[in-house]
Amino acid sequence: LAEFEIIELIIKEYSEDDTFSFGESRERITQMKQQLRNLGNVNLLAYEEYTKEKERQEFLTTQRKDLVDAQTTLHTTIEEINTTATTKFTETFEQVKIYFQEIFQSLFSEGDECELRLEEGKDPLEAQIEIIAKPRGKKPNTIESLSGGEKTMTAIALLFAIYLVKPSPFCILDEVDAPLDDANIDRFLQLIRRFTLDTQFIVVTHNKRTMAAADALYGVTQEEDGVSKIVSVRLKKEPMAKAA
Repeated sequence: LAEFEIIELIIKEYSEDDTFSFGESRERITQMKQQLRNLGNVNLLAYEEYTKEKERQEFLTTQRKDLVDAQTTLHTTIEEINTTATTKFTETFEQVKIYFQEIFQSLFSEGDECELRLEEGKDPLEAQIEIIAKPRGKKPNTIESLSGGEKTMTAIALLFAIYLVKPSPFCILDEVDAPLDDANIDRFLQLIRRFTLDTQFIVVTHNKRTMAAADALYGVTQEEDGVSKIVSVRLKKEPMAKAA
């Protein structure tokens, strides 16, 4: 009785027709005892460990769900950003193309051709931009085939085309006129004057024509060896005399 933890015996009555096999019962009991022995010792902390592991599983499941939701949200956001960026880039690129052609022809001649092209079959945000410039009488395969002055004027046209899309109150140009001859310097200065109503230009230059066209000059001189001095000169433009 102690083995089966039975405290009190209950006498059960059977009818005369009932049959009971002691041999089968003993065999069944022996099998059950063997199964219990095979299970080994009972872990009294099993339920506590189960509770802790269950809480851990629920915590990790919640964390995984949060990560999956965050990943989904991030992918959706990236797609929205890419879509918006692609739309904005395409619109801006088309505007720059128009301004580029306009300014290019003002710097060269009306018969000269230029174009901006996006690499075909690629994502606009990843595609390369091809700059095509064809001054009259030339058919260059690439922009590298142009002279130094022509490449500079093309770069200036593209720079101001981008500027027209989103103007700025200040613009700094550093030695952009260095490769230009006198004729191209005059065209460059005409372009600068065109935008001086809305933008203040600071031009770093050593060209006399560019300096003569400025409203003010700022330079560094050394009256004494090793002693630098900043000099500023404001140039006053004389009004043109009226014809009699």
